[in-house]
Amino acid sequence: MSRVRADEEEYWHSSKFRAFTFDDEDDELSQLKESKRAVNSLRDIVDDDDDDLDRVSWSGEPVGSISWSIKETASGSTSSLDGRDSSPQKGSSSYAGLPKQASSYSLSSLFKGEGFLCATQLCLSLSALTDTGVKNYAPELRRPKAEYKDYSSDWSPKDTVRRMQRGKVCSLERFRSLQDKLVLLDEAVAGHDGNVITAVLIFLKRTLRREILFRELEVRQVALCHLIHFLRETAEQKFLLDLLRFLDRTEEVALSQYREHLNIQDVEKRREFLKGCIGLPFSAEDTSHIQDHYTLLERQIIIEANDRHLEMAGQSELFRKYPRKASILNMPLVTTLFYSCFYHYTEAEGMFSSPANLKKTFKIPDKQYVLTALAARAKLRAWGDVDALLTTKNWLGYTKKKAPIGFHRVVEILQRNNAPVQVLQEYVRLVEDVETRLNLATKYKCHDVVIETYRDLKDRIQLTAYKCKVERGSAEEEKINSILNNMVRNDH
Repeated sequence: MSRVRADEEEYWHSSKFRAFTFDDEDDELSQLKESKRAVNSLRDIVDDDDDDLDRVSWSGEPVGSISWSIKETASGSTSSLDGRDSSPQKGSSSYAGLPKQASSYSLSSLFKGEGFLCATQLCLSLSALTDTGVKNYAPELRRPKAEYKDYSSDWSPKDTVRRMQRGKVCSLERFRSLQDKLVLLDEAVAGHDGNVITAVLIFLKRTLRREILFRELEVRQVALCHLIHFLRETAEQKFLLDLLRFLDRTEEVALSQYREHLNIQDVEKRREFLKGCIGLPFSAEDTSHIQDHYTLLERQIIIEANDRHLEMAGQSELFRKYPRKASILNMPLVTTLFYSCFYHYTEAEGMFSSPANLKKTFKIPDKQYVLTALAARAKLRAWGDVDALLTTKNWLGYTKKKAPIGFHRVVEILQRNNAPVQVLQEYVRLVEDVETRLNLATKYKCHDVVIETYRDLKDRIQLTAYKCKVERGSAEEEKINSILNNMVRNDH
């Protein structure tokens, strides 16, 4: 037995094959791993963000120069000839098969630092482990930096944010731990780039549980505001409501739910939805607005049904003369008031469609009511209604003209609706400011107002000048001559 064991030992020691061991430092797999680490370490040494550095070839010449092109062509030809004549066998990876030429440069010309492998040794080691030659690796290492697609997996959060700001391709999947993701978010916020912040938030939203994401965003208000805006823009209502509930923003939750009525097209369903919104935790002021919105839509439904019936039946002369251009449903309050003043101005206050009823129900201010009613009645050229709207009576029974919006605005609205000069002159006279009154009277050719104003000012020069602007032989010219004659008599 001992003889057999001795023969086996002699066989294994004399064989040209060696057994595989994990500690074999000459193993080709270990060498391949070490070489790959060396290649990856080159990317750490290079400042990839510095686009102004000159790229240098293995020969030391700048890439793209004439001398570099000539040397590369020559070396390529020599390598191919040497490969045909001196290679021992196809597929051989022997070190001896490579041309032994001294390197004419060092890596110090590429990288500022010491203690690195020289490029020639690196290429030779790669060539010794694979079937490909040196020139198959050199072009890969000297590719323009713009072509790299972020193959490296060791970018720091700060470097990643900087690359994203420059529009470079970056994968965020490498940031797997919560700490790394939060550092990445903090760096994005510090960079003050909204697009980068939003991109990082989308990544966190996809890779973190909601509770964790909400808890971390609660102490990062800038990122939180970006996420809330993003969720509103993308209409991710459920996610937004969960976030607002976590933050205990009850009023914002209610407002976000209220906004859902915009997506409801059916008017009856929208009315029921608004009715349910009244009980949400709004502020007192907002609750009042929601109540008014519900009441207004309820009124609009009633008015729309009645007016559609009248219009189709042809029973109303006003609807025949001025057909409706659109439905009143879902219109604002001011539009509804204008519609009511146009089609239902004379109705009693007890009717839902009455302008007086709308004014009382929704507490419309006098200024807004007069402005809207004046525009509606002037459009119908109902000058009697305009006069009644602007006439008030005191407790003694005396009447006078009053305009909460100012008579200068009354004149502008009437003129816009082609009011006659006689109507315009009546309200131009009521403008208190003299200069404004003269400007309006001159602009709209209210000659009597201009003449009377200059007469009250006893401005003979302006009267004489204005005489040239009226028609010869007209009543206005005679009036100016009479005033000038009276001024002359009074002077004497």
